[in-house]
Amino acid sequence: MLHPLNTDLIARTADFVREKFLHEGSGHDWEHIRRVWQVARALAEETPEANPLITELGALLHDVADWKFHDGDEEAGPRAARAWLEGLQADEHVIRAVETIIREVSFKGVGVPTPMSTVEGALVQDADRLDAIGAIGVARAFAYGGHKGRPLHDPDIPPVQHESFASYKQNVAPTINHFYEKLLHLQERLHTPAAQRVAAQRHAFMETFLTQFLREWEGQDLHPASGG
Repeated sequence: MLHPLNTDLIARTADFVREKFLHEGSGHDWEHIRRVWQVARALAEETPEANPLITELGALLHDVADWKFHDGDEEAGPRAARAWLEGLQADEHVIRAVETIIREVSFKGVGVPTPMSTVEGALVQDADRLDAIGAIGVARAFAYGGHKGRPLHDPDIPPVQHESFASYKQNVAPTINHFYEKLLHLQERLHTPAAQRVAAQRHAFMETFLTQFLREWEGQDLHPASGG
């Protein structure tokens, strides 16, 4: 099925988001959004049933008003996206589809399923989750932790496998816990084969990083194992 692609609407939305997030410092900046947009667009090109306009707009606006920066308000993002798209006279069905993507895209805790109700949403979620793992994912995790004033690590604070979104939203644990509470669980929750292939290498990198981080934290790398 062929879907019309309003390139002007996409371009104006990209300019809007770029200006809004260009100097954001928590790892949810324009470059994060740009990467998610580009990956989602590539995934859509391999998914004939996906509407590329909805996919691209969903990717561009998925963090437009993230609940993490709006006192936990889960409707801040859908409201902001609607206001922007209505101002550009986008079709109502497109606006509703983008709102749905924004509502569904976020990780909400290990014990909370986050299925996407549309194929476009699945592509955006895969793209967003790929950007949360690997080398960039490591960098973004510590950028966010620093932004929130969280310690790097505290061995006395164990990771929590959150069973509700309310519990997950209240989490203020050290940054290393975030790997065990979210990032290491993303590979198994991807939808598309292409994303799964990329995730395998990125997941392995995170495991290597954590092993080295914890060795250095305990000073184990200062004492090489003696040879036989």
